[in-house]
Amino acid sequence: MGYKVVVAGATGNVGREMLNILDERQFPVDEIAVLASRRSQGTEVSFGDRTLKIQDIEQFDFAEWDIALFAIGSDATKIHAPRAAKAGCVVIDNSSLYRYDPQIPLIVPEVNPEAIHDYKNKMIIANPNCSTAQMVVALKPLHDRARIKRVVVSTYQSVSGAGKEGMDELWDQTKGMYVPGQEKPAKKFQKQIAFNVIPQIDVFMEDGTTKEEWKMVVETKKIIDPSIKVTATCVRVPVFVGHSESINIEFEDFLDEDEARDILREAPGVMVVDKREPGGYTTPVECVGDFATFISRIRQDSTVENGLNLWCVSDNLRKGAALNAVQIAELLGNRVLKKG
Repeated sequence: MGYKVVVAGATGNVGREMLNILDERQFPVDEIAVLASRRSQGTEVSFGDRTLKIQDIEQFDFAEWDIALFAIGSDATKIHAPRAAKAGCVVIDNSSLYRYDPQIPLIVPEVNPEAIHDYKNKMIIANPNCSTAQMVVALKPLHDRARIKRVVVSTYQSVSGAGKEGMDELWDQTKGMYVPGQEKPAKKFQKQIAFNVIPQIDVFMEDGTTKEEWKMVVETKKIIDPSIKVTATCVRVPVFVGHSESINIEFEDFLDEDEARDILREAPGVMVVDKREPGGYTTPVECVGDFATFISRIRQDSTVENGLNLWCVSDNLRKGAALNAVQIAELLGNRVLKKG
């Protein structure tokens, strides 16, 4: 006996990836429904070798369904997640709506699986921000060994983090650089993204940080340890898929780079590619389509006491969104619902 699973937002990048990963990981699905807004009703999407037709989320009855994976944005989630939860269907939400609610668990299964039992508070589980998810997978095993005091992270985030519109804008602007008359002005992003980098993701807050940077701070504290100090600079780069991060870590105790490398090699969800030679590291191109979070450039930081630097790369549509949501569903099934 398996699960009755709903994927809401199944026409978007993340929703389609959720369907791919449910199939790839052979999640025990007895029945599946794919939902989106009314304008997408009847659209066909693939699930393994099957073709599914989109249903209107407004009319969908969540009663008798076990798990709903949501990738529909905060506004729609605010309407439909409580409706699903009230019907007894556990919601795993990819939006930012519930991440900061103290009653709702924010989960990365490799990091804080014990939080899964808190789903009972509201029948909702939050999926973290894509840039946070890959970072905490790397930080947690190191924190367990030497206690992290402070993290300084600079991100290099791909345009797929802004959805299909972001990917289209990079594609169209790049073509427009070479084809006279096809130039495309910035629309989705604040400035030209082709052949450029933009040090703004999401809106600015009063203290000068952006909301994306604020998310990384508060989510890291909630998922790992509220005592960790985090400062972030988040940058959009002209890469289609795959987020990269330069992470500087200061520990309470000394941690040798070789021991850190060994710890990360054994850590769940981590792949270490760290050769001190040209090309001995991972870039976004190599991580696309992979489940792992890749760690490279592990080295001592001699400018602070007990410091390390590392480079972290992951497919943001997978670990940063769809994969983590499916892993949460697997955790929920294995530890709580126990079907399949």
